Amino acid sequence: MVRSALSPLPRHVPLLRHGFANAATSFPGSTAPPSAPPQPQLASLTPADIEHFLSFLPASQVQASLAPGSTAQADLDGYNTDWMGKYVGRSRCVLRPRTTDQVSSIMRHCYARRLGVVPQGGNTGLVGGGVPTGSDEVIINLGLMNQIRAFNASSGVLTADAGCVLQTLNTFLTSKGHVMPLDLGAKGSCQIGGNVSTNAGGLRMVRYGSLHANVLGLEVVMPDGRVLRGLRGLRKDNTGYHLHHLFVGAEGTLGVVTGVSLLTPPLSPAVNLALLRLPDYAAVLSVVGTVRAKLGEILSAVEYFDETAWAVVNGDGAAGAEVERQVFGADTVPPGVNLLIETSGSVREHDEEKLTALLEELLDGPHVLTGSLAQDETQLGRMWDLREGIAEACGKAGKVYKYDVSVPIQEWQNVLSTLRQRAAERSEGLIERVVGFGHIGDGNLHINVVCGRYDKAIEQLLEPFMFELVESKGGSISAEHGLGVQKAKYILYSKSPLELELMRKVKAAFDPRGIMNPGKVLPAVAVGEERGGLEGVLQGALAGAGAGALEAGK
Repeated sequence: MVRSALSPLPRHVPLLRHGFANAATSFPGSTAPPSAPPQPQLASLTPADIEHFLSFLPASQVQASLAPGSTAQADLDGYNTDWMGKYVGRSRCVLRPRTTDQVSSIMRHCYARRLGVVPQGGNTGLVGGGVPTGSDEVIINLGLMNQIRAFNASSGVLTADAGCVLQTLNTFLTSKGHVMPLDLGAKGSCQIGGNVSTNAGGLRMVRYGSLHANVLGLEVVMPDGRVLRGLRGLRKDNTGYHLHHLFVGAEGTLGVVTGVSLLTPPLSPAVNLALLRLPDYAAVLSVVGTVRAKLGEILSAVEYFDETAWAVVNGDGAAGAEVERQVFGADTVPPGVNLLIETSGSVREHDEEKLTALLEELLDGPHVLTGSLAQDETQLGRMWDLREGIAEACGKAGKVYKYDVSVPIQEWQNVLSTLRQRAAERSEGLIERVVGFGHIGDGNLHINVVCGRYDKAIEQLLEPFMFELVESKGGSISAEHGLGVQKAKYILYSKSPLELELMRKVKAAFDPRGIMNPGKVLPAVAVGEERGGLEGVLQGALAGAGAGALEAGK
């Protein structure tokens, strides 16, 4: 029985590319960035390379369409194509090592030969970071490196191979009274090495922090094959630079992560979940502040999804209304947006008392229309399905352009409204839905633009407009999925010229031959760089068309 209550209740801001105007003040004394470094010339894959790989790897671990390999090129499609079907590579060689030593041998050869290498985990990314950009790159798929190496129940430190699936690790930890500090919709297929390499955030970052806060050490095979063995599992180690943090979020551009040591929190015996229906986004902002203040230390997740997200998961019209009746336990449920609130703690009575008091206060106030509190594991799972099923439902509804961004939460509705207006006015019906949802507890907004097909015209309508919009709101163009191929050239929308220069120097120091994940994260030339940074873009726009051309959509 779901406890519910019903309490009926009695223009977006025009986008100016003021982020460009602010760029000059953001980096005082900055000058035009130096020219982008020359891109390394990578070698072509040859039959001799395949022979060499077969000399130390079993044939079952070498899948190559180039002789002497015997794999059909079509059988490599699953490695060459991202899960959305948007990014497609043409690699003719996929290697599946089982040990760190095998990865080291692979890297020594690729480094000597200047062969491009694409480290690959579960291939669940959104920006093309895990698939090759050409036909001569070697994919190193880590799926066979899936062993749990150690777990210390006293400290909660887990050490595992990079290819361990997130859900598998969580199932193991649950049996030991602990839990993974991150939880993702793709947990059934994503791998911990890929999570680390993209600095994945997920549903419970509001409680446990990012992977930078939880990864204690890494084992990494460097581009030249040497192994950085940093799996000490220490919470305190102030002996110089914290090198492992450079690999967290590097998307495989600095080395191949083969092992992970991370801190795992104790499993909370008391978990509660409430779903609230609110009239509009203004109400959400008010309620989120109250939730943070009243729930404090037991708050473990706060998730937002709007009416478009509800419809894409549950259906429009009567179908969606029927789900509403089931979830909220009422014959009539007012339209609106949704907030999912999870608590987890060690004393059930204490947590339930705090949450119940909060829900009663909210339902008596002006900002919540109705709500439902899960009474058992089945209802809790069903409520989470409403949120976690959004991305998959969008994929079934059509082809999806996904934008994973950080934006101050007071700007979420402005961003969505601006994008929806642009889609309505300019897409000629090609854009069918703009779906908004995300981790409102940490400011990570997910926008899924659903279309009938991938189309260059749609992409040009959305990019760089979307990144300009996010930059103008003081946000980041990537919150938890990285830059990959999609966003690499737009890096200056979130990083200064000096930051880009320093990142390139780090890349050159770690990977002087430029073989690691070519074309990802660091572009040959970033948008704005060829014209003296984003300041130059602004100056050019002013000179060429006047200030009026800076308005959104002009």
